[in-house]
Amino acid sequence: MPVVAVAIGVVVAVIVLIVLFKMVWRVAEPNEALIISGLGARSKPIDGVDSLGFKIVTGKGTSVLPGFQVARRLRLDSRAANLEVNCVTQQGIPVKVRGVVIYKVGDDFVSIANAARRFLEQQSSMDGAIHELFTGHLRSIIGNLTVEDLILNRERLTSETRSSAADEMSKLGLVVDSLQIQEIDDETDYITNLGRPHAAKVAAAARIAEAERNQEATEREQETERQNAAVIRDTEIKKAEYEGQVQQAAQQARQEVILKETRNAELEAERTEKRLESEIRKPADARAYEQVKLAEAEREERIAQAQAAATEIQLRAQREAEATRILGEAEADAIRQKGLAEAEAIKARAEALAKNTDAVIAQQLAEQWPQIVEAGAGVFGNVDNMVVLNGAEGVEDMLAKALTLGGTGLGVARQLLANLNGPQGAAANGHNGVPAATVPVEAPKEDG
Repeated sequence: MPVVAVAIGVVVAVIVLIVLFKMVWRVAEPNEALIISGLGARSKPIDGVDSLGFKIVTGKGTSVLPGFQVARRLRLDSRAANLEVNCVTQQGIPVKVRGVVIYKVGDDFVSIANAARRFLEQQSSMDGAIHELFTGHLRSIIGNLTVEDLILNRERLTSETRSSAADEMSKLGLVVDSLQIQEIDDETDYITNLGRPHAAKVAAAARIAEAERNQEATEREQETERQNAAVIRDTEIKKAEYEGQVQQAAQQARQEVILKETRNAELEAERTEKRLESEIRKPADARAYEQVKLAEAEREERIAQAQAAATEIQLRAQREAEATRILGEAEADAIRQKGLAEAEAIKARAEALAKNTDAVIAQQLAEQWPQIVEAGAGVFGNVDNMVVLNGAEGVEDMLAKALTLGGTGLGVARQLLANLNGPQGAAANGHNGVPAATVPVEAPKEDG
């Protein structure tokens, strides 16, 4: 425990020492000066100057006692102040001069002391002081100069301005690094008119020089064109001679080519004729002979085919005739058999009718009874409204009369058969005619 307490005490002491050192120690940057005032802050006499009431420190550190001393910083870097002065020259011409002054606090202790006394708490007001200082000096200097001096000798203006303001700048603790006159304007266009004669002279000289150069260029161009024309003429002559030679050589070459082409055409014609002889004429003769033989073979084939077709048609006609004969005989035999059967049936019916007329007629009527009843009932089909008297008895009476029509048909049929089988019929069948009983037929009555 005692060791830990000692270690903690040592650490606390070190921290306290560091904090105290940070609070006490101040370091001046390369572009600034420390102005220390308070208890014991005195500087030694410098260059015959008595001791100051404060201490100046540059480029190093120093201790400052909190509560007893105060440390302030004065910047030593460069500053720029713009100048804009309206003034009148020696000739009475108003001009406006624009420039810039680059200045700083001097590096010596006297300049730093002077600047600290005037600008330590008001360093931002340096630009205004410099502007007012140099504006006054520029007005006084420009008033003794002409416009020509301002334009042609600006170095004189800047040097006189710097020299005239040097004492005042030294009292302020400031030094001028640079003074530049940037622009000089006048409202009367004096400067513009001042340059016009020279500009006109220069322009005239330029036009004269340009005209001379144009004339020389034209002469050179004409000479060059003449030389070019001579060269072109010689070239055209040589070109014509060369073209004539070329045409003559071409004509000779064409003649030789024509002779060669003629010979080649003759050879080609001979070769073509031989090729036609070997490739076309002989094959054509062979094909013609082949076509003749093929035609003969085809004709013989058609003849054989016609003969075979005729033979086939003849055989088919014979077969059809035989089939027709057989079919006719069969149909005739069938017709004969049918006639015989119908005759036998008629004979049997006649015999049956002669033996039992009533039974035959009754059988036929029985077969046709539905049609007979339907025909008898048809008389009621055209009646729209029918009134039946006597109620149910009247209906029964009416239906009985309608059914009676079927019974009367039997008597009618027997009478017709008696008339048809009269004396001729009876003689034919070996029987005497029997008169048929006549059955009275009562026509139906329409009621209402």
